[in-house]
Amino acid sequence: MARMFRVLGFFTLAIGLMAFAGNLIEMALLFFLQTAFFVLFGYLKFTERTYILLFWGYMIVAFTGFSYWTIFQMGMPL
Repeated sequence: MARMFRVLGFFTLAIGLMAFAGNLIEMALLFFLQTAFFVLFGYLKFTERTYILLFWGYMIVAFTGFSYWTIFQMGMPL
Protein backbone atom coordinates (compact mmCIF):
# COMPACT_ATOMS: atom_id res chain seq x y z
CA MET A 1 0.00 0.00 0.00
CA ALA A 2 2.94 2.32 0.63
CA ARG A 3 3.93 1.94 -3.03
CA MET A 4 0.51 3.16 -4.12
CA PHE A 5 1.03 6.40 -2.20
CA ARG A 6 4.37 6.84 -4.00
CA VAL A 7 2.56 6.16 -7.30
CA LEU A 8 -0.03 8.81 -6.38
CA GLY A 9 2.90 11.14 -5.67
CA PHE A 10 4.32 10.45 -9.13
CA PHE A 11 1.02 11.20 -10.86
CA THR A 12 0.37 14.36 -8.86
CA LEU A 13 3.91 15.48 -9.71
CA ALA A 14 3.20 14.90 -13.42
CA ILE A 15 -0.05 16.88 -13.19
CA GLY A 16 1.70 19.64 -11.27
CA LEU A 17 4.44 19.91 -13.88
CA MET A 18 1.88 20.08 -16.69
CA ALA A 19 -0.03 22.78 -14.82
CA PHE A 20 3.20 24.70 -14.27
CA ALA A 21 4.02 24.43 -17.98
CA GLY A 22 0.51 25.70 -18.76
CA ASN A 23 1.09 28.76 -16.54
CA LEU A 24 -1.48 27.61 -13.93
CA ILE A 25 0.69 28.48 -10.94
CA GLU A 26 -1.91 28.02 -8.17
CA MET A 27 -2.94 24.60 -9.47
CA ALA A 28 0.70 23.57 -9.86
CA LEU A 29 1.49 24.56 -6.27
CA LEU A 30 -1.53 22.63 -5.00
CA PHE A 31 -0.40 19.49 -6.82
CA PHE A 32 3.22 19.91 -5.69
CA LEU A 33 1.96 20.06 -2.10
CA GLN A 34 -0.06 16.89 -2.65
CA THR A 35 3.03 15.25 -4.15
CA ALA A 36 5.05 16.04 -1.04
CA PHE A 37 2.40 14.56 1.25
CA PHE A 38 1.91 11.41 -0.83
CA VAL A 39 5.64 10.71 -1.09
CA LEU A 40 6.15 11.43 2.62
CA PHE A 41 3.30 9.09 3.60
CA GLY A 42 4.64 6.49 1.18
CA TYR A 43 7.89 6.21 3.12
CA LEU A 44 6.45 6.24 6.67
CA LYS A 45 5.70 2.47 6.79
CA PHE A 46 2.16 2.70 8.16
CA THR A 47 -0.11 -0.30 8.40
CA GLU A 48 -2.42 -1.04 5.52
CA ARG A 49 -5.44 0.05 7.56
CA THR A 50 -3.79 3.41 8.26
CA TYR A 51 -3.07 3.93 4.56
CA ILE A 52 -6.68 3.20 3.68
CA LEU A 53 -7.96 5.60 6.35
CA LEU A 54 -5.53 8.29 5.12
CA PHE A 55 -6.78 7.81 1.56
CA TRP A 56 -10.44 8.01 2.63
CA GLY A 57 -9.69 11.19 4.55
CA TYR A 58 -7.93 12.63 1.53
CA MET A 59 -10.86 11.79 -0.75
CA ILE A 60 -13.40 13.35 1.63
CA VAL A 61 -11.40 16.58 1.89
CA ALA A 62 -10.73 16.68 -1.87
CA PHE A 63 -14.35 16.10 -2.91
CA THR A 64 -15.69 18.51 -0.29
CA GLY A 65 -13.26 21.20 -1.44
CA PHE A 66 -14.03 20.59 -5.10
CA SER A 67 -17.79 20.69 -4.49
CA TYR A 68 -17.52 23.88 -2.44
CA TRP A 69 -15.40 25.57 -5.11
CA THR A 70 -17.65 24.60 -8.02
CA ILE A 71 -20.89 25.54 -6.25
CA PHE A 72 -19.99 28.69 -4.31
CA GLN A 73 -16.90 30.17 -5.96
CA MET A 74 -17.22 29.61 -9.71
CA GLY A 75 -20.60 31.20 -10.21
CA MET A 76 -23.32 30.28 -12.61
CA PRO A 77 -22.47 29.97 -16.30
CA LEU A 78 -24.12 32.43 -18.65
